[in-house]
Amino acid sequence: QVQLVESGGGSVQSGGSLRLSCKLSEYSARRYCIGWFRQAPGKEREGVAVVYPSSLPPSYSDSVKGRFTASRVNAENTLYLQMNSLKPEDTAMYYCAAASACTIAKTVESEYTFWGQGTQVTVSS
Repeated sequence: QVQLVESGGGSVQSGGSLRLSCKLSEYSARRYCIGWFRQAPGKEREGVAVVYPSSLPPSYSDSVKGRFTASRVNAENTLYLQMNSLKPEDTAMYYCAAASACTIAKTVESEYTFWGQGTQVTVSS
């Protein structure tokens, strides 16, 4: 069973940046699709980025494209989500999750078996 631990959340002002980390419990980062999701109070969980186990570039939702960058450092067994130009509407609990197989260019929540505990991101105007 894969365990994922997120960190790096916090409070920033609009226009600021944060970098989230997702540490995997085993040397398996390169074997899984890693999805980044977020859920704001009263809203459904939204997939924002996917990092693939192959050489495919990460994919992003339209809401974060151009502002967020997802990356993987296999040697650290860690994935990162660099979030720039943050907006108040980015405020949410952010999760990373692992899937042994995933749909390309679209985050399908049901494909993700293992989830982290989440880290809170709050953006003030």
